[in-house]
Amino acid sequence: MNAANKDPFSVEGKVTIVTGGGTGIGAAIAEQFSLRGAPVLIASRKAEHLEPMRDKIRRAGGKCEMFVCDVRDLQACQALVNETVKHFGRLDVLINNHGAGIAAPSLELSANAWRAVIGINLDGVFFCSKAAASQFVAQKTGGCIINISSIAGISGSSTMPSYGAAKAGVVNLTKSLAAEWGSQGIRVNCIAPGPIDTEGAAPRVWPNETVKQAVARSRALGRFGRVEEVAWPCLFLAAQASAYITGATLVIDGGESLRHGF
Repeated sequence: MNAANKDPFSVEGKVTIVTGGGTGIGAAIAEQFSLRGAPVLIASRKAEHLEPMRDKIRRAGGKCEMFVCDVRDLQACQALVNETVKHFGRLDVLINNHGAGIAAPSLELSANAWRAVIGINLDGVFFCSKAAASQFVAQKTGGCIINISSIAGISGSSTMPSYGAAKAGVVNLTKSLAAEWGSQGIRVNCIAPGPIDTEGAAPRVWPNETVKQAVARSRALGRFGRVEEVAWPCLFLAAQASAYITGATLVIDGGESLRHGF
């Protein structure tokens, strides 16, 4: 298939890093990309989160490597990119999916807890993006960065203030980096999911069935999102079909704001 006829929604051959790629939304993103022919490297702080997903993708015929990385460390983020290039020869897409939150009232939140959440959710996005952008510039190919924020970064969070603040920073950072790096052919976009049904989110967002049902009813669609429903928009934002989109934040929340109308 020549370039003129190539499917604009294809991610085939696009070398992709997915941070937080061993579980939840990140695992779904990695799997969906690999199913469509993208070589994937998944990263996390814990190898035990990565190995099962790497093996699953390989069994399905996909190309997948893994790398243990603490995104709060700039040098570790650079090593992550270097490892990807070592395995696959280049880098095309970075998906900053890593995240962490601590549920605590502001008056009970320690300085260390605040810094830890900001470090993972905001510093980590910048450090990984910086390392990826340096590689894109060196390749002279441009590239794509997709940041996973949260609806908490748009609406705030009364139960996780540090998480909401960090995710709001990710939305703003997305716009800043898109403006700075656009001339280099680097697109930077953001996805802000609402309630997605994952094991990791459950204890923090819906600790019991009553709360879970109330959250579901607060959506115009009346349900939680599935991990694939975040992965699929990532495919679009990584593909040629979105070539004129940068600095955008796509809210995927089942229509929360629509419930507030008259």
